[in-house]
Amino acid sequence: MPRTTKPLIFDGHNDLLSRLLGHAGKRYEDCFAEGLPGHIDMSKAQAGGLGAGFFAVFVSSGESGGSAQVLEQMQAPNYDLPLPEPVSISVAQKSAWAQVEILQKLDRAGHLRICTCVSEIKKCLADGQLAAVLHLEGAEAIGPDLVELDAFYKAGLRSLGPVWSRQTVFGDGVPFRFPASPDTGGGLTDLGRALVRRCNGLGIMVDVSHLTEAGFWDVAAISDAPLVATHSNAHALCPHSRNLTDRQLCAIAESGGMVGLNFATAMLRTDGRMVADTPMTDMIRHLDHLRDLLGEGGVALGSDFDGAIVPLEIGDASGLGVLRQAMIDAGYGPSLIAKICHENWLNLLSRAWG
Repeated sequence: MPRTTKPLIFDGHNDLLSRLLGHAGKRYEDCFAEGLPGHIDMSKAQAGGLGAGFFAVFVSSGESGGSAQVLEQMQAPNYDLPLPEPVSISVAQKSAWAQVEILQKLDRAGHLRICTCVSEIKKCLADGQLAAVLHLEGAEAIGPDLVELDAFYKAGLRSLGPVWSRQTVFGDGVPFRFPASPDTGGGLTDLGRALVRRCNGLGIMVDVSHLTEAGFWDVAAISDAPLVATHSNAHALCPHSRNLTDRQLCAIAESGGMVGLNFATAMLRTDGRMVADTPMTDMIRHLDHLRDLLGEGGVALGSDFDGAIVPLEIGDASGLGVLRQAMIDAGYGPSLIAKICHENWLNLLSRAWG
């Protein structure tokens, strides 16, 4: 397929920072500029027209085999992966701040710009500068008094998921299961509710992507901001525990919220397998379903680059043009494609950040 680079893409989720953290032997700025195995680097972003995105700070549980083992287990016809062990706040803070420092180094090197408002993102898109929004995927680095939240906010944090797929003091995360309902455990704790309210007060977007269904409804009940899932798909098409039911999607629509299409093949395929040989039609099926329930203004992209196996035809960020062409082939018009690629995220952030 042709690899067009326009319109530019705002991506709802990537795990570049945790991947770079594993390359401590080289300068992170050089790794990003020169390229390493993975989905995102400077040349791949430019080749695919990746203009902006949420750069996630993710703290590993350090389990044997790590994410590679998890991805391998998810290639089975069905699976029920146990929740990883909780992470101590001291370990989480060390890892999280190291990743924030990596992002700051990329900023200082001129490879990207950390943005904290929509006008800054728009300027980057106009100037051809990669725009980065700092996101915490799981709040393990934040203590019960929430003092660290203010420190991360000063460092540029503008998006936060209270949990990743494990248990924390803030609530339960949804495990990786197929087939399975997202209703897998408890919701937010009292501390989790306080965290959501504090995020609302600061103007930090709350991401429901890794919450259990109970946690999702807790956020819906107390948050005064639009509901957002940065990288999730439709459970009706792929009954994966990480995907959202139609009832959840309708609640997101009612709040004026957003869902970013996750490229992870296990969350796209009807058989739930994390394998690269996945057709683009699976992505279009989910986009169509999300659009039917959320409207044209409620659907965006959230690749999960560097954190998942994505369709082989896309491969990495340089292949984003394949998705644009797939939307064209499916009959999407230029206006709708522009909305999905970046306009909807910009509109959502204008409302979520206040």
